[in-house]
Amino acid sequence: MKRLSLTAMLMLPGAAAASTADWLQSISVISAGDTTWVMVSTILVLFMTIPGLALFYAGMVRKKNVLATMMQSFATCCLIAIIWVCFGYSLAFTPNIGLIGGADRFFLNGLDLLTEKGLVTVYPGAASIPESVFMLFQMAFAVIAGAIITGAFAERMKFSALLWFVGLWSLLIYVPTAHWVWGPGGWLALDGVLDYAGGTVIHINAGIAGLVAAVVIGKRVGYGRESMMPHNLVLTLIGTAMLWIGWFGFNAGSALAADARAGMALVATQIATAAAALTWIFIEVCLKHKPSALGLASGAIAGLVGITPAAGFVSPQSALVIGAITSAVCFFTATKLKYWLGYDDSLDAFGIHGIGGIVGAVLTGVFVSTDISATDTTLWIQIESVLITIAYSAVGSAILLKLIDKTVGLRVGYDEERQGLDLVLHGERVE
Repeated sequence: MKRLSLTAMLMLPGAAAASTADWLQSISVISAGDTTWVMVSTILVLFMTIPGLALFYAGMVRKKNVLATMMQSFATCCLIAIIWVCFGYSLAFTPNIGLIGGADRFFLNGLDLLTEKGLVTVYPGAASIPESVFMLFQMAFAVIAGAIITGAFAERMKFSALLWFVGLWSLLIYVPTAHWVWGPGGWLALDGVLDYAGGTVIHINAGIAGLVAAVVIGKRVGYGRESMMPHNLVLTLIGTAMLWIGWFGFNAGSALAADARAGMALVATQIATAAAALTWIFIEVCLKHKPSALGLASGAIAGLVGITPAAGFVSPQSALVIGAITSAVCFFTATKLKYWLGYDDSLDAFGIHGIGGIVGAVLTGVFVSTDISATDTTLWIQIESVLITIAYSAVGSAILLKLIDKTVGLRVGYDEERQGLDLVLHGERVE
């Protein structure tokens, strides 16, 4: 069965009732082309986190925190990979109930290659690739979701608190949401919610968690009174380029096949990103500012986020509009709203990923093409999914943060923050 999308697969008759015992099939059915493409896409998505997001974030912090910021992305990658293998994959992608998956794949039990019998396990919605490849592709998604959050509280959180929060958030917030939207029998999927590659599951989820963390932890010492200019925007631009390239694996790879849908998602991603980058610097010029490197990078990321939920469902013309609108809204949030409301979203994890995901999810309902998607949704269903994700991520993240604060503590001390997290937390510094 060729996969239209995770959501479309879930609408197939009997999808909700599928058992993992039915996931064995002949090795001969596996497509070498599809498998190769998804393996490459998996590498591209991991490339987005390390080194892409790590460099993107590291260039925007002060020099005394650059190593600590990069460490957050690398440590998150390692931690979530293990959580995904042990529990996350099974709870997100095996049949059970609409709220959470089952325990059939804990520690990847049952995921197998039976060469002598000519059989391999596959995920029902991706029958042309081995289940091992599908599992790893989805792991890369979980990894970057956790890493995105770290940008909101950069330069002030304890490393131990970071690991506890990101680990628990991934298991208790990300995994259930992934099951709701993408998993067999997920209740939002059965309602008709469309999220092609993670606008809701990843970007809204992570952006809201980042906002809550920024508010609970509090502002950086000196925020609003001292200059906190990025120490090296060259790193940020390099990271942006890596994210842009890696995002093709993120969006086009979500076809889970080397097919026409992957090609259309590839086109939509490029168009939306280019439109968004130009929109951001155009707004800067209109407001009598110089077109900035940081603005170009921010606009590009906003466009990538905005097109993510829609990439395989909309036309190239719609992708251009989605990119431009998402960029404009994110510009307002990152440059105006956060100062008006007084929260310190250090690297605009909420302003770009959270807001961009919200805009993209809503616009998916506006621009979805039944000719391209072979499925449909309504604007209200998309709005419903946005509101549910915001509420669940906000409340769940707040509870986790409060528990961690009462136990290991969330924030480094005043003097430690002044000295810099590189030296205080890791005993190293950039000379």
